[in-house]
Amino acid sequence: MKITVQSIHFTADKGLLEFIQKKADKLETFYDNIINGEVYLKLENVENEANKIAEIKLQLPGNQIFAKEQCKTFEEATDLAIESLRKQIAKHKKRKEIAAQEVKKAVLASTEEEF
Repeated sequence: MKITVQSIHFTADKGLLEFIQKKADKLETFYDNIINGEVYLKLENVENEANKIAEIKLQLPGNQIFAKEQCKTFEEATDLAIESLRKQIAKHKKRKEIAAQEVKKAVLASTEEEF
């Protein structure tokens, strides 16, 4: 999956970029039709330590999902955002399966009416 990472107001190091790519690639084990992804890393000017924000947007066929987390480290924020996306992917897959079953039932019902 192609992931675009944008770090806003700072330069992300190679290790962080590889970490994000590795975590995002694991999402393909749950759903292999992910088109692409965009990651935005931001530093927020607040007094507490949890000032690192990771926003991840994934493009799926016919849908787009998004997760945003704020933590002490970008790695932790990325982990939480990826977990949120994994749950959203599971819901997306379940909705697709239900819709496919309903279409199948409608087709079967219409063919039975013809006979």
